[in-house]
Amino acid sequence: MDSKPHYQLFIDGDWSEGSDGQVIASQNPATGEDWATFACASRDDVDRAISAARRALIDPTWRNMTQTQRGKLLYRLAELVEQNAAEIGRIETTDSGKLLAETASQTAYVGDYYRYYAGLADKIEGSVLPIDKPDMHVFTRREPIGVVVAIVPWNAQMFLTATKLGPALAAGCTVVLKASEIAPAPMFEFARLVEKAGFPKGVVSVITGDAEHCAIPLTRHPDVDRIAFTGGPETARHVVRNSAENFAVTSLELGGKSPILVFEDADLDGASNGLIAGNFGASGQSCVAGTRGLIHRSVIEEVASRIEQKMKHAVIGDPLDAGTQIGPLCTEAQIRTIEKTLSSAVAGGAKVRFGGAPLERPGNYMAPTLVECADPDTETLKVEMFGPVMSLLPFDTEEEAIALANATPFGLGSGVFTENVARAHRVSSRLKAGICWVNTYRAVSPIAPFGGFDQSGYGREAGLEAIHDYTRTKTTWINTSDKPMANPFVMR
Repeated sequence: MDSKPHYQLFIDGDWSEGSDGQVIASQNPATGEDWATFACASRDDVDRAISAARRALIDPTWRNMTQTQRGKLLYRLAELVEQNAAEIGRIETTDSGKLLAETASQTAYVGDYYRYYAGLADKIEGSVLPIDKPDMHVFTRREPIGVVVAIVPWNAQMFLTATKLGPALAAGCTVVLKASEIAPAPMFEFARLVEKAGFPKGVVSVITGDAEHCAIPLTRHPDVDRIAFTGGPETARHVVRNSAENFAVTSLELGGKSPILVFEDADLDGASNGLIAGNFGASGQSCVAGTRGLIHRSVIEEVASRIEQKMKHAVIGDPLDAGTQIGPLCTEAQIRTIEKTLSSAVAGGAKVRFGGAPLERPGNYMAPTLVECADPDTETLKVEMFGPVMSLLPFDTEEEAIALANATPFGLGSGVFTENVARAHRVSSRLKAGICWVNTYRAVSPIAPFGGFDQSGYGREAGLEAIHDYTRTKTTWINTSDKPMANPFVMR
C-alpha cells in the first residue's frame, strides 16, 4: 500500500483532483526520493477557480462583510498559522529541503503579517475633496480591485503568500493562489487553515500546475483584475505579456545579484556574519542573497579568512535535524547551473577558495563555496545561481564600490558594512536597490515594504502602501443644491 501523502486542489471551498487527472510526484531533496504526490490543475480547473473567485467577490457573504469583520478573519488565520507552524515547517522542509529551523520559525513569523493586515483592514480610508465648484460634495473611497492571482515560488512560500494574501483579503479582494509545481505541499496544508479560519467559499483557492495548463490560462484569464508574481525575470516576461490580454494590474518581485559592500572601517566579524547570512543562509536560495561581496582591498583577505574559518565548522546534513546549518538545494538543476557557472569563472581566472563541488551523498547537496574574483565580469558575479556560492571582489575607493554595486541589471537587495554613519547614509542613498541593509542583512518586517528596481521587478510588498495596491479609487460627486441641474446648452 502506498503511504505517500497526496494533495488535491482546493477550489471554491472543496478538495478535488485535477479535471484531466494529471498527478506529479514531489521529491525530498535530502534523499532524492519521491515522498508525495499532488494533483495538477487543467484549464478547466483554472476557469473553475477564477469563476469561484468572481462569484465570491459579489456574493453578499463576502461583499457585505464589514472591514472589521474581514480583519477578524485574518486575526483567526494568524492564530492558526502560528499554532500549526511546526507541522507546516516540517512538511515544507521535507518538500523543499530548507532547514526546519528556518521553515518553522518563518511560518510562525508570518502570523504577524496576517495580524498586521488584519489591523489595517478597517483603516482603508477615502477622503472628502475641497472641490472648486459650489454645491458639490465630492469624496473618494477605496474599493477592492477584484479577483487577484497570486503566484508564489517554492523558496519562501509561506512568507511570500502572506505578503500577497494579507493585503488582498484585508482590502476585500478574492484570491487564487498558484503554488509552484516544485515543492507545493505546504501551500495545500495552508489551504486547510484558510478553510478552518472561516473564509467564505471561493474567497481563496489554492492550485498548482505547469505553465501550459495552469499558469498561462491563469494569467491571461479575462476575469482577473490583478496579478502579484514572485519568480524569475524570464517567467515574469511571459506574465506581463499574458496580462496584456486582460489588462490586469501587475506587480513583480523578481530575483537579484545583490551586493554587500564592506568598507575598511567595518566591524569585520559582523561583516563576515552578514556575508555568511546573505550567501549561505537558506543554502543561498533567496532572492535577496548577497552574492556579490565587494570588499575594500585592505581587508579582503581578513574577511575571506574569517568566512573560511567560520564555514569550516558549519554542519551540513539532514534539514529536519535541529543541528543542521546547511541543507540540500531544492532541485538537482540548481547544482548543474552552479557547476557550469563555476567552471566558466575558473576558466576566466577566478579562484575557488573552498567548496566548489557537489557533496558525495544522497540528495541535492552542494558544498558551500567561496570564489575570489579579480574581474567584475566573472561569471559568478553575474549569474543568479540560487545556491551557496559567495563571490568576493576587491575595491579601492567609495566611488568604485558604488559603481561596482550598481553594475548589474538587477536591483533588489544591498548591504553596507561601515562604522561611519555619514558614509552609511551617503552610500545607501546611491545604491540602485529597493532594499538596503546597513550593518545587518536579510531582516524583514510586515511594516517595511520590499521590492526591486529594473530586472528585479516593480511594485512593493508588505508595509502600509501594499494594501492600497489591492484597491481602486472611486470618486463620487453629489450635487447638494435644491435646484435642478442647469441646462447644459445654456452657457453662463
